[in-house]
Amino acid sequence: MTLRPATGDDLAAIMTLERASFPTDAWSEAMMREELASPHGWYVVDDEAGRLVGYAGLRAVAGARDADIQTITIAEVSRGRGRGRAMLRALLAEAARRGVTDVFLEVRADNPVAQALYVSEGFAEIGRKARYYQPDDVDAVVMKLDLRGWARQDEDGGVCT
Repeated sequence: MTLRPATGDDLAAIMTLERASFPTDAWSEAMMREELASPHGWYVVDDEAGRLVGYAGLRAVAGARDADIQTITIAEVSRGRGRGRAMLRALLAEAARRGVTDVFLEVRADNPVAQALYVSEGFAEIGRKARYYQPDDVDAVVMKLDLRGWARQDEDGGVCT
């Protein structure tokens, strides 16, 4: 597993994975291009032998105390190997570097694996958005992490910054 910052050159591979992972509600290429170019965004890719097998993104406006996890996506054949956790931790470390105190995200209510990952890193459910994911009519679970607590956790075997 090789994590590195995403660049515009990764756009085509990111979009291939985006469309395969989210067939009904994939982001458009224009949206993703804007995310990769934004000074408020920070994207990382997981490269395996020259092949992109995952990507993840953070939005943290300069000077803001909060940030949002935009996406974490792993190719189906590469799931279950800790790649999602590694990318999540990279995003959280970047958020901490930017001075963020709270990190938010939305996750599909029908994705218990992702929810369990977030809970295991300290995120807590703070609400729901009914029928957020369209056209599937799936609720979004809204979660929040106190990044200062995440960065300090280590006493109980947690791995942090």
